Amino acid sequence: MIDRGPEVVRTTTGLVRGSIENGLAVFRGIPFAKPPVGELRFAAPQAAEGWDGVRAAASFGPPPPESMIFGPSSNPVTGDDWLTVNVWSPQPGTGAALPVMVWIHGGGYQFGQSGDPTYDGARLAGEGGVVLVTFNHRVGVDGFGLLEGAPANRGLLDQVAALEWVRANIAAFGGDPAQVTVFGQSAGAGSIAALLAMPRAAGLFRRAIAQSAPGTYFSESVAADLMTAIAARLGRRPTADDLRGIPTADIVAAGDAMNTAMVAQVERWGTAAYMKIPFAPVVDGEVLPRTPFEALAAGAGRDVDLIAGHTRDEYRLLLAADGRLGNLTDEDAATALRMLAPDGYREAYPTASAERLYELVHSDWLFRMPSHRLAEAQVAGGGRAYAYELAWPDSGLGACHGLDSPLVFGATQGALLGFLLDAEPLAAAEQVSRHFRTAWTAFANSGDPGWPAYDATQRLVAVFGSDLTVTQYPEEPSRRLWARHAFAPLPLLSA
Repeated sequence: MIDRGPEVVRTTTGLVRGSIENGLAVFRGIPFAKPPVGELRFAAPQAAEGWDGVRAAASFGPPPPESMIFGPSSNPVTGDDWLTVNVWSPQPGTGAALPVMVWIHGGGYQFGQSGDPTYDGARLAGEGGVVLVTFNHRVGVDGFGLLEGAPANRGLLDQVAALEWVRANIAAFGGDPAQVTVFGQSAGAGSIAALLAMPRAAGLFRRAIAQSAPGTYFSESVAADLMTAIAARLGRRPTADDLRGIPTADIVAAGDAMNTAMVAQVERWGTAAYMKIPFAPVVDGEVLPRTPFEALAAGAGRDVDLIAGHTRDEYRLLLAADGRLGNLTDEDAATALRMLAPDGYREAYPTASAERLYELVHSDWLFRMPSHRLAEAQVAGGGRAYAYELAWPDSGLGACHGLDSPLVFGATQGALLGFLLDAEPLAAAEQVSRHFRTAWTAFANSGDPGWPAYDATQRLVAVFGSDLTVTQYPEEPSRRLWARHAFAPLPLLSA
């Protein structure tokens, strides 16, 4: 609902006109970089060009080409001005100096966009007294395919460019460029972990929140081999020159085909194939010099306050999406233990069924243990970290992967939360959402979310249930099993 007339703000590239919606100034679709098409396809992001007059900032920009493995886009806008930001502000204009929260969306490094209705920033900005920013970045082949003649990790470079735009422009929207908190979920959290390890991102944010960060980072060898296989589906070589003229839909389709085809190549691509992961940030030695776990333990993020955590039942959503809930066998569990797990799972969880073991191992390998390890590495490197687990609800899909995003944004009436909760009352969801919104905005304001910092002795974490409680880390059996696991870049096993 629009309450009154337009709001005009001057950015470094020109004037933009937003609107006042429910007491907030809202700006959508502001370019932070040139469209990465034509000769700029697969290039590092280039600074946006300026414009004359006042540019309308009423609509989300078109999303970058994204995977269709889960169906059509939720925001099917067309065009090539993919790299845009959106801002919600309670007090636009230089001088307010409010804390800034910048959201990085998830989507397996293959899909996702800032125009997703779940990521509406109105409640966080309006109730939390922060300036809220969301943005698009390249995904799939465009963002993370390793190509000869192109920089690695272009999706991460887009994120750096967006954060540089925030630093240069956010004061005009009422934000404080020295008080920026990045927060994100799933691949967005994995990106944040990577940003903490990237020299190019140093100084662009003061605080970070990583929600369900995957531990998947590629070695150059496996990334190059996977991209060779994708390009071969198009009859091309894995070079920027060879792929630049290929229609985006064809490239997306080739990437999507890998999601199912690669499972037959476990002997070649190892766990990347078993887990059907065709894209991830690449530890290339330049853009991303080393894994976040190594970098944080060495002190790379000690000047950034960190919240890192996960949901209790991470993998249950993915089991449901694959139609495998209730259909797992002892053989499935044995394969999961062999492919992913350190020794000791059956002893640590002696009463667990085959399905429970399968779910535990996948949850721990992909999300739970990497997320918790980020907090441990941050503390080991001399920084401050806070840890948490979402443990609500107990019915339906439980505290599954992705449940935290609508709760954090306060999207308690949205379709996504209704789907994930099944029969759970939305009034209860609103209470859990309030815990998240209060903690996340308090952290952005002060660096303290409201519970004790994590340490290697007490291991206290916040547990988000119907109430927020503080306890020792609930997943201690798994933590001990994974204590010596390095979460190294995924390797190429054979060419």
